[in-house]
Amino acid sequence: MKNLLITGYRAHELGIFDQKHKGIPYIRKAIESKLIPLVEEGLEWVITPGQYGVDLWACETAIELKKHYPRLRLSIVTAFAGQEEKWKVDKQEYYREIIKGVDYIGSVSKQPYSGAWQFRARDELLLRKTDGILLVYDEEAGDGSPKFMKEKALRKNAEEGYGYIAIGAEEIQSMANEETFEHFYDVDDLHQN
Repeated sequence: MKNLLITGYRAHELGIFDQKHKGIPYIRKAIESKLIPLVEEGLEWVITPGQYGVDLWACETAIELKKHYPRLRLSIVTAFAGQEEKWKVDKQEYYREIIKGVDYIGSVSKQPYSGAWQFRARDELLLRKTDGILLVYDEEAGDGSPKFMKEKALRKNAEEGYGYIAIGAEEIQSMANEETFEHFYDVDDLHQN
């Protein structure tokens, strides 16, 4: 796999309204755990739609990984020009900071938002230009914006063998539990007993 699409929930769908939320590091850690083996197997590009939530947390994760894997590249492909312009100021600043670490940024439509067709066109392009998807999606909840991308990706998987990797709520919770365990116990002390 050379090109990987990463997407998932928007922050508000997870009840996350600022960058200080304690769940974000666990989501990033889960993404990183899937990304590292792919990068070591030859992944070259991480591509996201760049929406506020999983997309940008994946960007942060990829930017960190680029320090250890210099051949890794990061791209944001938005549905329309200026998608962040209506965001709150703090989110715009966060987005601009992330863009500094991006290797390519573009928009499917060069005009501002004009309709849902821009999102469909973006999704089609992203699926066409990637070899697989890493989707943060809770199967149990079964709703939210990732549901539509999941359906498209699984259809492409069945027809063309498109890669499909999912991260669910259990996996993110497992990351949180593991870190909590490590904070309460010195793991090295446990191994000595």
